[in-house]
Amino acid sequence: MAIIIELDVMLAKRKMTVTELSEKVGITMANISILKTGKAKAIRFSTLEAICKALDCQPGDILLYEKDIQDET
Repeated sequence: MAIIIELDVMLAKRKMTVTELSEKVGITMANISILKTGKAKAIRFSTLEAICKALDCQPGDILLYEKDIQDET
């Protein structure tokens, strides 16, 4: 199972920088970077809610599920 983070896509669509998102959400740029690169192991619902509010989007706009090839069997 792979969860793909498309935070970059939404930032580009909203013409918002990581710095602006960081200020609106109240988390560090380092933590946003961890999310953007897909290195995060978890995200709090409160953080996800704040990101969605700041970007005016739904969780499904930034979180996608992609099946692993090995799951196909």
